[in-house]
Amino acid sequence: MKVFATVHRCFLPMLMVAATSASAQDAQKKAAFQLVTLDPGHFHAALVQKSMYPEVSPVVHVYAPAGPDVKLHLDRIQSYNKRPENPTRWDEKVYTGNDYLEKMLAEKKGNVVVIAGNNQKKTEYIKKAVDAGFNVLADKPMVIDARNFDQLKDAFAAAAKKNVLLYDIMTERFEITTMLQREFSRLPTVFGTLEKGTPDNPAVTKESVHHFYKYVSGSVLQRPAWFMDVAQQGEGIVDVTTHLVDLVQWECFPNQVIDYKKDIRLNTARRWTTDMTRSQFQTITNQPTFPAYLKKDVVNDTLLKVYSNGEINYQLRGVHAKVSVTWAFKAPEGAGDTHYSIMRGTKANLIIRQGAEQQYKPTLYIEPVAENAALESSLTAAMKTVQQQFPGVELKKLKTGWEVVIPEKYKEGHEAHFGRVTENYLSYLKAGKLPEWEVPNMIAKYYTTTQALEMAKSTKERMSERAKE
Repeated sequence: MKVFATVHRCFLPMLMVAATSASAQDAQKKAAFQLVTLDPGHFHAALVQKSMYPEVSPVVHVYAPAGPDVKLHLDRIQSYNKRPENPTRWDEKVYTGNDYLEKMLAEKKGNVVVIAGNNQKKTEYIKKAVDAGFNVLADKPMVIDARNFDQLKDAFAAAAKKNVLLYDIMTERFEITTMLQREFSRLPTVFGTLEKGTPDNPAVTKESVHHFYKYVSGSVLQRPAWFMDVAQQGEGIVDVTTHLVDLVQWECFPNQVIDYKKDIRLNTARRWTTDMTRSQFQTITNQPTFPAYLKKDVVNDTLLKVYSNGEINYQLRGVHAKVSVTWAFKAPEGAGDTHYSIMRGTKANLIIRQGAEQQYKPTLYIEPVAENAALESSLTAAMKTVQQQFPGVELKKLKTGWEVVIPEKYKEGHEAHFGRVTENYLSYLKAGKLPEWEVPNMIAKYYTTTQALEMAKSTKERMSERAKE
């Protein structure tokens, strides 16, 4: 009996693994969608899998070069599988040969490729995956320079021919204050109509502040060293500003097609660096020295200058907009990434603030542009429409207007928004199509960012030449 008990204990883990594997295989057969993860160098790849989805197989095939990037990705997935509350049950099948891309394309172990990693390779990855008949869910940015913009357009054209869906991960559309800002802007009795603005006083302004040192899923985020290389990650003006340009389109012209050739006019664009010491670099990468590919951006072998900041001043269908992104190394104590946004209407301005006064939590305000005794009654009546879509949302009267009071149930946080985007994308896959405006507006968005980078570079070069004179 003792021998049997010992043998039983030895084989129990093996039996459990076998049972789990069999269960995963059964679920895979029943699932409509099977994920493939390609070269996951960014933590956003893992956040797509922070939740399970009923129609998605738990078996995920990963193709990547061997190294720290894929290891960090798998560690994050494992942490979701092992968490005490609502653990996931992903079963990762990993291939790390040098021919990982060719292997993925040849084996075709799934029908949806998730791409979130080194942006230098991303546009090529997207095009080849689409050409092979994969649906693609890609992290932003899909393209980081004007040189590859046409390749991205070709990828969208190929997706249409192959009848597959190419989509980018726009998490900020699911942030509750942004959703409500959009909703209130569609109520003419409250907002009026969107102003046209001027370059000095845009109708729409969106600013975001980000930090290299941050916590993700409860742990300090370890970033790959290449994240600080703009040749691989992309400059700030084509990276995070993707979200801001997307929101300008999504809020100002909801569900409408943007034609990048007719509707967009760039006014000015600029870029500047964030300085990072060797010690700071080591803190977030666990690498004691700057790799060779960063030497071009290092001063005196001690200070890394990263072109992570950018600003675009442009017109969209005649509406003046300004978007800007700034990166610091670390946020002040108690703070984090922040967002500021204003939409100026003829009757009221809709403003999102996220500073110390708001305890660094995004808060939406409605502020009249002039004395308007009828606005309060109009707003009270309009709230019935808002509350149909967002039950529990209320108003708090202030001297300057109103604060929109949002129940906690809507404040999910950035990480949860990846699940929302994925659920949305899955609904499009089941329908077999994207909304008519999504593809042209993605193309318009990346035209804006990549052309702005070209303008910012040429502007800086002209300024340098003048300085020499």
